[in-house]
Amino acid sequence: MSEKLPYQTLLEGDLPLWVMRFVKATGRAINRYSMIRDGDTVLLSASGGKDSLALALALSLRKKWLPIDYELKAVMINWKEHPIPEEYREKLVMFFTDLGYTFHIFDEEQYPSSFGGEFNCYLCSRNRRRILFDWADKEGIVKIAMGHHLDDLVETSLMNLCFRGAFETMKPVQPFFNGKIQVIRPMIEIHERQIQRLSEKYDLPVIKPVCPHDQTNIRSQLKPIVKSLVRIDPLTREHIYKAHHFEESV
Repeated sequence: MSEKLPYQTLLEGDLPLWVMRFVKATGRAINRYSMIRDGDTVLLSASGGKDSLALALALSLRKKWLPIDYELKAVMINWKEHPIPEEYREKLVMFFTDLGYTFHIFDEEQYPSSFGGEFNCYLCSRNRRRILFDWADKEGIVKIAMGHHLDDLVETSLMNLCFRGAFETMKPVQPFFNGKIQVIRPMIEIHERQIQRLSEKYDLPVIKPVCPHDQTNIRSQLKPIVKSLVRIDPLTREHIYKAHHFEESV
């Protein structure tokens, strides 16, 4: 594999057309659902994986082109049971600082005593969301950006349809606590392969979070099924997305 390009070149304005298309597609979803407005503070949920780092980059680059302004903050939850290496802490701090974010790393317990020894994907996700929501509430932040993409939406749709009997999925804008917190998903129309390409071409400080179930959970088992459907119809993902009839903002 050829040596990766420094991400700083993107910040300096040297954007290949495919990167420009990625950023603009992210912006279209933001505009379509009115996710970010002038004066907003946006808190990015940073896992350290390729998805959240790609979103961090898109939000920063987009901000340079717009006549509106918004503040960017990011929080990474570092599980004490599976801590990230110190060298990556430094790389992540540099990355987010270069992109104009205020960045915090919180060291938290992945298996709190309240779980009673039980652990699964739902409990882990709920624990992460609780920490994020509590901090956002304390800071007076309403909007939390998450790096979910189109493939995530499709897999979630199939999980709910096949195993819960409900045609539901993650939403582009999802309110919690009567709108006190809003989760926004700017990459909801982006294919995972576009994000993968970005992480392969540029030296983003990707650190894959340790997950004991990432190769055996239902989502990972659905990925090859989605690929099989796409071989039948390349627009399968888009069809599932459109079938939810999300309400756009005017």
